[in-house]
Amino acid sequence: MSTSAEAHPRRPESLVWLYLAVVGIVVVAMMGVGLVMRMGQAGLLQLSPQWFYRFLTMHGVGMVGISGIGGAAILYHFLSAHVDLSRKVFLANLIFFLVGAVLLLGTSLFAGYAGAWTFLYPLPQHSMGQWTPIAAALHLAGLALVGVGFLLFHLDTGRAILGRYGSLANALGWPQLFRGSAADPPPATVVAATMVLIVNVLGLVSGASIIVMSIVSLLAPAFTIDPLLAKNMIYVFGHIFINATIYMAVTAVYELLPIHTGRPWKVNRVFLAAWNASALFVVIVYPHHLLMDFAQPTWLHVVGQIISYASGFPILVVTAFGALTLVHRSGIRWTAASAFLFLSMFGWSAGVVPAVVDGTIAANQVLHNTQWVPGHFHFYLVLGLLSMFLGFALHFSSQRGDAVADRVGFWIYAIGGLGFTCLFLAAGASSVPRRWAAHLADWQGFAAAGSVFGAGVLVATILLVARIAVRARRPA
Repeated sequence: MSTSAEAHPRRPESLVWLYLAVVGIVVVAMMGVGLVMRMGQAGLLQLSPQWFYRFLTMHGVGMVGISGIGGAAILYHFLSAHVDLSRKVFLANLIFFLVGAVLLLGTSLFAGYAGAWTFLYPLPQHSMGQWTPIAAALHLAGLALVGVGFLLFHLDTGRAILGRYGSLANALGWPQLFRGSAADPPPATVVAATMVLIVNVLGLVSGASIIVMSIVSLLAPAFTIDPLLAKNMIYVFGHIFINATIYMAVTAVYELLPIHTGRPWKVNRVFLAAWNASALFVVIVYPHHLLMDFAQPTWLHVVGQIISYASGFPILVVTAFGALTLVHRSGIRWTAASAFLFLSMFGWSAGVVPAVVDGTIAANQVLHNTQWVPGHFHFYLVLGLLSMFLGFALHFSSQRGDAVADRVGFWIYAIGGLGFTCLFLAAGASSVPRRWAAHLADWQGFAAAGSVFGAGVLVATILLVARIAVRARRPA
């Protein structure tokens, strides 16, 4: 059956466009910050280590947070066609995000906080004079506010899904998957939303717990936390949250690519099995971030490696294969919107390969503290997730067809994104370290070439966001 409730989904309401406006502004700003860091590493401009690590913190937390906001906007738009979501809660999520973002970015810009978006304990309280405990506490409070907003959003999706389907098992298609029910399975968007609800609530609760404990430790240093426990809780939160962003945004592919190809997206038992398996895998795969922690229990290292091989493939295979089968011999008329949606499948699929390599213990010991890691997650975000956002927004803002500028923007973005990410991977394969503000002369060529490609991505994004903003105001 088709995933879409309507043959031609309605245009996003004003609140969704407001979300997307915030996404456009923050993404462009954080891309600019990232480009400045890369140019600093290349020696093309002078950037002090203090400001490099402030920018690194802003860029990381800004991109992760805004990825969640973009994913929530897409999920809300499509899920609201199937269940009764609360507009007030959706607005509250955006307000919590904006207030939290002011604290997060403000503490780095004006109070010197540079503890990275991972805020690993006890770094926030050991700043060597670069920031105060109050600045660190305010930064963590900003993270907590963003988390509260997303927790409200997911709880509301849970309320609405339970009201429509009766149980989370029904919304995940268990009757069709395990009992052979002949009834129509839930739409793909509902299955995705239910999976994200389960995993992200677990992640957000873990994150909120360690954030609160960290704030208490900052204000009352006698209260200490086991560092390994803190790291595990942080990565449960961080890994689940960033994965959930793409699981929310991929609903744009499920709902819009069938319109461009004229073929329905089939929800079958294989599709349901993949999403159900990933609901388990994404919760327990995080130990692959801790493979270099010798104090970590060995069995967790083993789980991290094994599940790293398995976790990315169930959803990815059914989604990428489904996209290929929809497009193959469909007679699709390619537009910038459909091209970005299809590019997102490449970005997601290809981004898995370096991630799985890094999730192998022998390779992880060599690659994890190199630029291989930013290479693989930029592959996901630039070519995968952000392509879904642009495809979604272009579809609804380009009702009268593409202009040449849209297609030029697509090719600049695609080529720039591929070059930018592959240079990170090449640098990592050459053992160029990650998170270093200053680079040796032998390393600077990677950063200089990456800056050129990164500038192309930034220019293309500004062009496309501006065009979307102008056209979004027109009636459909």
